[in-house]
Amino acid sequence: MKKKHLRVLLPAAAAIAAVAAALNTRLTVRHYAVESDKLTGPVRLVLLTDLHACAYGAGQRELLDAVERQHPDLVLLGGDILDDDPALPEENAWTVIETLGRSYPTFYVTGNHEFWSGRVEAIKARIADSGVTVLEGEGKTVLFRGQPLSISGVDDPAAGAEIWQAQLARAAQGAGEGFSLLLTHRPERTSAYEGRGFDLILAGHAHGGQWRIPLLLNGLLAPNQGFFPAFAGGRYELGETTLIVSRGLARESTRVPRIFNPPELVVVELLPLQAQQKNN
Repeated sequence: MKKKHLRVLLPAAAAIAAVAAALNTRLTVRHYAVESDKLTGPVRLVLLTDLHACAYGAGQRELLDAVERQHPDLVLLGGDILDDDPALPEENAWTVIETLGRSYPTFYVTGNHEFWSGRVEAIKARIADSGVTVLEGEGKTVLFRGQPLSISGVDDPAAGAEIWQAQLARAAQGAGEGFSLLLTHRPERTSAYEGRGFDLILAGHAHGGQWRIPLLLNGLLAPNQGFFPAFAGGRYELGETTLIVSRGLARESTRVPRIFNPPELVVVELLPLQAQQKNN
């Protein structure tokens, strides 16, 4: 009798464990390292995308404490931090934006949902008042340990095709001084990004393809990419440019659950190229 019960209970327990793992929405931290001979010392970046005003504990401490533990040199907000759905508590997003703006050099670009809200200019103004640099095509050069780092960003294409293209052209103009980074919401526009001189592009928007199968399927469906997206989340090489796509932070805002696709905070270590590699 006991063996019979075990034959029923063990598969049931395994099925429950698999479902729990598939539906896990606990925050994860994903690390990447990018080496360049344009760097003389390390710089640590933290990237947040696609928060969609979701909740991360009282006072957003789960998310903010995770950022603090990374000790970032720069924080980058890659769009859709807010949402156009009035049912989502907007203060969740503002708590994150305002806290990070007070604590770190922080840069922001819009996502499509900020435009869909119909209040994008007011949102940008409040973000700027929070101590966050809003990027709209122009680049900023910052110095870390004596090395220049060029940071550019573009609005979401919801701003309009001509505006977006003009912003990208302006951003590329500043790509020649030191290590060059482009912050953009959209990962799929690779043909527009390639050959522009950017060393690193950081993006979001794809939500990790929403449903994943570990080792088999990196993402099932992503906006503006459709089924089996090429740039759902992870690291991609575009010639001499590295593209890193965050799987984003949205959880209760999604219309369908994330499957094997927990929300993530992305940490990018910019590192000088090792001496032996330089000599090869």
